[in-house]
Amino acid sequence: MALIRLILAAAFAVLTPALASASVPALGINYGEVADNLPPPQAAASLLRALNATKVKLYDADARVLTAFAGSGADFTIGVPDRLVPRFAADPSAAAAWVRSNILPHIPATSITAVTVGNEVLSGEDATMLRSLLPAMEALHAALAACNLTSRVSVTTPHSLAVLSSSFPPSSAAFRREILPYMSPLLGFLAKTGAPFLVNAYPYFAYKADPTGVDLGYVLFEPSATAGVEDEATGLHYNNMLHAQVDAVRAAICKANYGKGLEIRVSETGWPSEGDDDEAGAMPENAARYNGNLMRMVAEGKGTPAAPGEPLVVYVFALFNEDQKPGPASERHYGLFKPDGSPAYDVGVKSPAIGGWKGSGGGGGGGNGTSSGGAGLVVAQGPGGADGVGPGTGYYTVSAAAGNKVIN
Repeated sequence: MALIRLILAAAFAVLTPALASASVPALGINYGEVADNLPPPQAAASLLRALNATKVKLYDADARVLTAFAGSGADFTIGVPDRLVPRFAADPSAAAAWVRSNILPHIPATSITAVTVGNEVLSGEDATMLRSLLPAMEALHAALAACNLTSRVSVTTPHSLAVLSSSFPPSSAAFRREILPYMSPLLGFLAKTGAPFLVNAYPYFAYKADPTGVDLGYVLFEPSATAGVEDEATGLHYNNMLHAQVDAVRAAICKANYGKGLEIRVSETGWPSEGDDDEAGAMPENAARYNGNLMRMVAEGKGTPAAPGEPLVVYVFALFNEDQKPGPASERHYGLFKPDGSPAYDVGVKSPAIGGWKGSGGGGGGGNGTSSGGAGLVVAQGPGGADGVGPGTGYYTVSAAAGNKVIN
């Protein structure tokens, strides 16, 4: 336990001063709400203000959360749920109505800087969704342009590593041939509008699938425990799997001729602190090492071997354990913290109290391990209601999304 405290205490010690620099990206934390004991948005807003959080990411456009954070100074990324993607593609006026209902009422009191359209759509097999994604993004961008908001609000969409036909060595990676007709024009849209490419990457799943063949130190950002791997085609050395996965995406983008001007961000990554008997590596010690080393890497502003001068923006999954999530036990143990704000495992830092509410499972909440001021964390919340506007009732399942991931 002393090792766990040392790793995460060092990570947070580095985090606060580093984030104060505009040249270093803040750490992102996904904030889901598939639980019956989470605090309401007002409690989350108070907590995040106390922690000086500066960025919040939602998978929906929950008006309760956006209202609770009015005047907070936090920058929001909000989301269009999958179910609305075909509607926006077929009827651009629906996208315009969504902007009027979900963005205009909240700005400028609440800063909204980006919108994600769907989640891992191109990893799916729904032909309608595949055809609809880019038209829906274009419709939303046009609706924002009509309101003179495109300089303030970008439009993008998250992808899983399953969009790749292979991911190792990184330089050999390419997008799956069958999705290129959808991916290539989407990359063009991102390049034209200056929006980032988002990827959900989980080295944990590589270790879980082959614990005897995958070096634990390599997936936990511990180069002292492993020699790492070499990409013979480029001569680049990788001492952690996450960087290799990101550079695999970078290589695939370059092969699709949209390599310039696209920033790659890791929209989800994490490690569970508990799992079923067949979920190798799911334990508090490994979760602390993975997340602690990741936080330190992000705080130091490090890029990948293929882009060392571009600090990598990363969102950790997740802020809270969520007791209502379906699937294997690990699904309910990705959180850094329990819903009452206490650490899910020993993070070596004191978290502020966020109690005083009755859990309902409907509100969003947040907490992290720093008691310091300074620049804060990025936080993300899970999916919302059936209409994509009301209170969050949906969920995003890590295992389901990662089932087809291409991993090193």
